[in-house]
Amino acid sequence: MDDSGEMRISDADREAAAKRLHDALGEGRITLTELEERLDAVYAARTASELRPPLADLPGGLPPSVASGAAPARSAGSEDRVHLRTGAGTVKRTGDWEVPAALRLTTSMGTIHLDLSEVRRMPPRVDVEVSTGMGEIVLILPEGGTADVDGVSGSWGEVKTKVPGTPAGSGPHLVVHGKVGMGSLTVRGSRKGWWRAVLG
Repeated sequence: MDDSGEMRISDADREAAAKRLHDALGEGRITLTELEERLDAVYAARTASELRPPLADLPGGLPPSVASGAAPARSAGSEDRVHLRTGAGTVKRTGDWEVPAALRLTTSMGTIHLDLSEVRRMPPRVDVEVSTGMGEIVLILPEGGTADVDGVSGSWGEVKTKVPGTPAGSGPHLVVHGKVGMGSLTVRGSRKGWWRAVLG
């Protein structure tokens, strides 16, 4: 508990609140500017009272786990999930970077671009949770990489995949799930491999 004696909220509570804000944008209840301001407040919140103002004038109010004071359910390994997020900016990873076994990617109007094609060592299976407002997420896989995107839902958003959805055993396999609001998710292979094939 914090100094006021109030129970602290979890990352799962913040994500539930962020989802409500993205839904509110899609329904025309708030503007893009309001979404950005409210998301900042949600991700900065530590307690239920701090989470309440950004949701006060929207249907549903606080997430059930926060409103009831119950501890939120946590998925296995959720404490190890690495969260990359941006409002209207850009998050980019290229070269040989450390890829965790579980990722959460959140963008309201910005771009998240993750290039896995030059990563030397990475988990054989990577769980990727996505959430976009009007933002864009691009995942670039190495040769032999596959991705299952069947767990991604969207309203007006676009989900595009240019790699096989079934694990092939010759490269990493991504399991992608979450929600694409009015943004886009693209999963494709590296163009470097295509050029090597063309040039022989």
